[in-house]
Amino acid sequence: MDTNSRFLLKSFRKYYKENHPIMPDRFTKREFGFMFFDRDMVQRHIGFRTPEELNRFMIAQVPSHSYYSTAYYRKPNAPTMEEKEWLGADLIFDLDADHLEGADKMSYSEMLDRIKEEMINLTDSFLFSDLGFDERTVHITFSGGRGYHAHIPSKDVLTLGTHERRELVDYITCSGLSIDWVFPFQKVVTSQVKTAAGSRTNVAKDRLIPPPEAGGWRKRMRNGLMDLVNDVCDLDPKVLRRTYPSISSSTNGTVIKMQDDVRASRKVLFDKNTMATLARNTQEALVKIMAEDIAPSLSAEVDKPVTPDIKRIIRLPGSVHGKSGLRVTPITRSELTDFDPLQDAVPSSYSDEPLKITLKRDYGFNMKGEQFSLSGETEVPEYAAVFLVGRKVADFGYASEKKESLF
Repeated sequence: MDTNSRFLLKSFRKYYKENHPIMPDRFTKREFGFMFFDRDMVQRHIGFRTPEELNRFMIAQVPSHSYYSTAYYRKPNAPTMEEKEWLGADLIFDLDADHLEGADKMSYSEMLDRIKEEMINLTDSFLFSDLGFDERTVHITFSGGRGYHAHIPSKDVLTLGTHERRELVDYITCSGLSIDWVFPFQKVVTSQVKTAAGSRTNVAKDRLIPPPEAGGWRKRMRNGLMDLVNDVCDLDPKVLRRTYPSISSSTNGTVIKMQDDVRASRKVLFDKNTMATLARNTQEALVKIMAEDIAPSLSAEVDKPVTPDIKRIIRLPGSVHGKSGLRVTPITRSELTDFDPLQDAVPSSYSDEPLKITLKRDYGFNMKGEQFSLSGETEVPEYAAVFLVGRKVADFGYASEKKESLF
């Protein structure tokens, strides 16, 4: 075991001597899994009969990462999945900042802020709203690393299969949304024309707008169309093309023509819930923007493979994360709004004692109300040292002293 791992193991052992993991519901039916500082393996297929058994294990073994199964099993410590006898599984939504667009250019704090916004969107716009889950049944957890989890241990979802859970993910992420279902065509007979062969019926096909009482995605898209109409009427043509990539290749003249058309109908579009007063080209341009630009922005971020996996293991609340030293922290929805992991998920067992570290690169961050701007060999409180070493931003100890010890 290297110096960094020994340091983290010592700090984690101190944490587990003072703090106990939070046992999940029906924990005796759960499988537990662990990774360690001193061995290159994942230990799974473990069951615990009492919280005390788990506490003793954590102190003795000091895992770097701790997990429990989202599934319930008749025999959780059986050596194979088939022998465990699956009974059901919580519904889990996992949000990880490394999936965000542009995450590679964000600082750790920026990633945490962005992924928190995504979690708020997921809970408020989908879980509590469209899907109707009671706030009391949705357990939110900071993962200790770069994201959040939403656990729903309700009996109503316990036996949902992989297919049903994937459908929920598709709904939340707007996968497979039919734009013709949201804005269907209405066929209206405009005239009857007599011909040599008899008569011909002329039919107009105009797009309908979801009514105010619509729910789910149709309501979301109606509101999105309202915002779009305002932008079309109010923005400069060049700005409009930059704002909505789906029309970026259109000429300014085409965009101006669309704007004039929409401005003329702005007051009646949502009174009659139809685009019939707009030219066909304008209708299709609006629908194109809604499908390609607006709809994706109205969806929520989730890790798509996690939710359908009915035999998943996920981080154990109350444990500490081996790559940050932060606590896997349960929080309520109201707490989520102001939750700051670098303040609120720092274990109190880590001391303010200054420790020597060597930065691998210049690094700045705010932790426990203190602003750090670090480079080279320096000293920081233990809580900051655990974070920096866990994040592999720094090595424990001074590099110069290690070199001197070789001679």
